Amino acid sequence: MKYFESEQIELKEKINESLVKEIVSFLNGNGGKIYIGIKNSGEVVGVSNIDDNLKAIADIIIDSISPNCSNCIRNHILIENDKNIIEIEVSKGVKPLYHIRKYGLSPKGCLIRVGTTCREMQEDEINERYKLTLHQNDYLIDIASYYDNLTFKTFKIFLSEKGYHINDSSFEENFKLRTKNGKYNLLAELLADNNTTPMIVAKFKGTDKSEIFEKSDYGSKCLLSSIEKILARVDVENLTYSDTSVRPRVDKKLIDPFCLKEAIINSIVHNDWTISQPAIYIYDDRIEILSYGGLPLGESIDDFYSGISHPRSDTLMRIFLSLDLVEHTGHGIPNIIKKYGKDCIRITDNYVLVTLPFDEKIKKLVQNVRLDVRLDVRLNDTQKNIIELLKTNPKYNAQEIALKLNKSKKTIERNFIELQKQSIIERSGSKRDGYWIVIK
Repeated sequence: MKYFESEQIELKEKINESLVKEIVSFLNGNGGKIYIGIKNSGEVVGVSNIDDNLKAIADIIIDSISPNCSNCIRNHILIENDKNIIEIEVSKGVKPLYHIRKYGLSPKGCLIRVGTTCREMQEDEINERYKLTLHQNDYLIDIASYYDNLTFKTFKIFLSEKGYHINDSSFEENFKLRTKNGKYNLLAELLADNNTTPMIVAKFKGTDKSEIFEKSDYGSKCLLSSIEKILARVDVENLTYSDTSVRPRVDKKLIDPFCLKEAIINSIVHNDWTISQPAIYIYDDRIEILSYGGLPLGESIDDFYSGISHPRSDTLMRIFLSLDLVEHTGHGIPNIIKKYGKDCIRITDNYVLVTLPFDEKIKKLVQNVRLDVRLDVRLNDTQKNIIELLKTNPKYNAQEIALKLNKSKKTIERNFIELQKQSIIERSGSKRDGYWIVIK
């Protein structure tokens, strides 16, 4: 077979720095094929080490190109005159714009195939394609849900509590809960009372995943309610040490509470829900918060570190802003980095992982007053059972615990008061919307 370069064929004797340009140019164009082991003249010279070359190609795809283009590229091994050739088949990109990561959305980073060359895109071309990516930021609106009978009672309650007047006739339109074709969309599914998406918080024994201690699902309900329960659950794990040697009392936690909340909220609002749902992993020495999709298209790592937000869904972000779940200031990530350093955040094309370590000094102080060491001395059986239930769900009220323990509501309320007097538990928030904190 004779090989010639064309608008959709690129020949390369070996892998070099220009390979990333050719891949990007095909992604931004109409696709094409790149042959490794063939000179520009068409002479087949082959490649000597297939595995090393395939690894180098994979590294370029994963590390050097944004957004993730793995699903657009396939590698094939061909044999020509007893010589191995690598064929890189690049499909037309599913995203409007791809770029070389280190150059960002600049002409040097955005290329397109023209004839047999890679041409740098003009600023106006980049801007036009970038506008299309902004439309894709509302992917939650455009993608239809599989479900038809969705209700939004919880979402409406959250809005009412923030002072919003609910007009049922225009509610779905105002919050863009349907696609252009009139079907409920993914945004509606996430905010619905009957949302089926799981939201997992897993706790492990030790510092790895070899032995799971507890796995809780706070999903299958309105996303806003899931967030509330997850924050309450994680706050229970973020134990408090109360220094009573000073006045007023100083409370210190294993992890900075602001950083922990910001990391969790960010993982939810910036998650790519078409891939998977965020997850939270609790270990003996840290809490990890995992979200999917990497950085949104157009957001550089420098933008991310400096707090410049490029929301994956503009509409979901606006809803979070309206409910005061996020702020306009963009100081969340910078504060996390200031407290824990850049190394606490791992960013790939497929996910963002935030690792927040426990304060070892606070951990040792807390261990000295661990409740489980003192339970038998200070608490009766009912109080022990109340504490164990609150560990699993800090949102339990007296009536719910009374039913679980087969006690009267008054008995549970009386024990709540006693536990508060002993500074073992305390209430955070209102009677209706707050939750219990196990202090010691």
